[in-house]
Amino acid sequence: MGVWRFLQDQILGMKWLNALVGAGLSALGMDVNGRIGRSVQFFLYDVVKITILLCVLIFAISYIQSFFPPERSKRILGRFHGIWSNLAAALLGTVTPFCSCSSIPLFIGFTSAGLPLGVTFSFLISSPMVDLGSLVLLTSIFGVRVAFIYVILGLTIAIIGGTLIDRFHMERYVESFVLSATRVDIEAPNLTIRERLLYAKDQMLGTFKKVFPYILIGVGIGAVIHNWVPEPWIQRILGSENPFGVVLATIVGIPMYADIFGTIPVAEALLGKGAQLGTVLAFMMAVTTLSLPSLIMLRKAVKPKLLALFIGICTGGIILVGYLFNGFQFILV
Repeated sequence: MGVWRFLQDQILGMKWLNALVGAGLSALGMDVNGRIGRSVQFFLYDVVKITILLCVLIFAISYIQSFFPPERSKRILGRFHGIWSNLAAALLGTVTPFCSCSSIPLFIGFTSAGLPLGVTFSFLISSPMVDLGSLVLLTSIFGVRVAFIYVILGLTIAIIGGTLIDRFHMERYVESFVLSATRVDIEAPNLTIRERLLYAKDQMLGTFKKVFPYILIGVGIGAVIHNWVPEPWIQRILGSENPFGVVLATIVGIPMYADIFGTIPVAEALLGKGAQLGTVLAFMMAVTTLSLPSLIMLRKAVKPKLLALFIGICTGGIILVGYLFNGFQFILV
């Protein structure tokens, strides 16, 4: 138990960094017990912590991903059938891009390659919602039990969602240009270790440049919530006093655009102010899975009826997960 606590607090949570930032600000004459000082400390600590985790995670995941280029992924998914293919697609989504907008081009490629529509939607749901980065970051904030259950439930939503879309035979609601796209089977290149490391480095730098502004925004919002928003407000809106807090958090999260790295600081601040765990996680899932820009992109590939079904399945699953976490929060936190 002591090892897990050390891993969560000092390795992933970097509590030592928080103390170091506080000591540095105090040495500069800033009162870290005041609102402004606490806000600056929260901002600097979270930005540095998330940046370090971001770079390490993306580098590691990109190295793993170099073994699964689209062509190889198509062949792997093509070997499975039934619910096992949905499970394989959902698991594949855990080692792919971190945001839904990046996942949609892969979804289109898999669909045009002839993979079952339900399988490709399992991938599309899983990719932004449940990646290896979310597992590590959630562990650093909420602990290993919450992170593990979050990933399991996220994969379950992806599998059930893809299975339902497959059962409803929604292929006719995919835009014709996707189904008629030229299929090209290219052999995945055999990369050397050095080439894989260079690929991972390029992916890390490219993703960091795209994601860092959202980290700054997310941490800034988190700092404001953490030190300036009265706790009773949060408890009244997103706490146990409001039975519709999960629904509200999900609806509010949908128009936003961010990834797991940008939403974690906001979630951390909301939880610290008395928001319920499931409500916070529902907000995170909605932001990462159903962001408005990704839905606009997806609309170009599918017709309104299929898009509405996708939104309905994801929204229903997210709300259910939120209430489940709220119901069992007393044994998880």
